[in-house]
Amino acid sequence: MNKVFLIGNLTRDPELSETPSGVAMCRFSIAVNRNYTSSDGERQTDFFNCTAWRGQAETIARYTKKGNKVAVTGSIQLRNYEDNQGVKRTAVDVIVQDVEFLTPKSDSSDFDGEEAPHAAAVPKKKPSLRPMDDDGDIPF
Repeated sequence: MNKVFLIGNLTRDPELSETPSGVAMCRFSIAVNRNYTSSDGERQTDFFNCTAWRGQAETIARYTKKGNKVAVTGSIQLRNYEDNQGVKRTAVDVIVQDVEFLTPKSDSSDFDGEEAPHAAAVPKKKPSLRPMDDDGDIPF
């Protein structure tokens, strides 16, 4: 089973692009703090490159920015490539299956003057009450 759960902060604004066939793709990276500190008292941080696809890619690009906290569920994918000097390298990517935005809406409501999608909550309508004719008779 290849499954990863990460909670961290975006290290840069997400980059939205399209494949040559027109499929939306969003790349971003998150910084995830480790649960322990090093011997000198500093907390270690890991950085993960993430890739989301299609509608989810568009949503991430539209409603997140550098510094936002997100929870990501996905799978790990290894990819091999050659760098500019011809050295073979391996990169680790997280292929996003699900994402949850954890930054409060008051901190993330400045996206091109729009509010985050969950910010437009419709107030619940209160039920109307009518007076009851109480003749003192108990119905049971």
